[in-house]
Amino acid sequence: MSELLFNNMELTRSFFLKNVEGVEDGLVDIQPEGFNNTIHWHIGHILTTAETLIFGFPKNTSNLPANYMELFARGTKPADWKGDVPSVSVLTSQLKEQLSRMKEISIDSLSVELKEPFLGQKTYGELVNFALFHENMHLGQIHAMKRVIENAKTEK
Repeated sequence: MSELLFNNMELTRSFFLKNVEGVEDGLVDIQPEGFNNTIHWHIGHILTTAETLIFGFPKNTSNLPANYMELFARGTKPADWKGDVPSVSVLTSQLKEQLSRMKEISIDSLSVELKEPFLGQKTYGELVNFALFHENMHLGQIHAMKRVIENAKTEK
């Protein structure tokens, strides 16, 4: 079962990166009507959330700058961004590096029970799996946003 989780980890992140890298630069910071955020935000949100769920950011890992929580945590939005905001290329590079660290997770750690269930997940492996599920949900949002933005551009 753990091999399946690691394969899903590789598949999910690789597919996410392929799709993110295929978005035109000019589209990433457009917030289409009906959406709360931008593609840029979704990319940073996936990075930050995965780091939080899998590696315990910001308390237990220093792989990302502390201000990422202020920029990309749940409930944040680009309209409130202040200070240093990483570019999509920086975030993409960090997503690739994060995948390398994710692949180093020990198989034994996946069965470790959490001190208390989190988001309905009882083991570390379930939490990793939830992070992948979350990533796929946001990829769907990115696809939808991209289509709305591209359709709006052709209608003008």
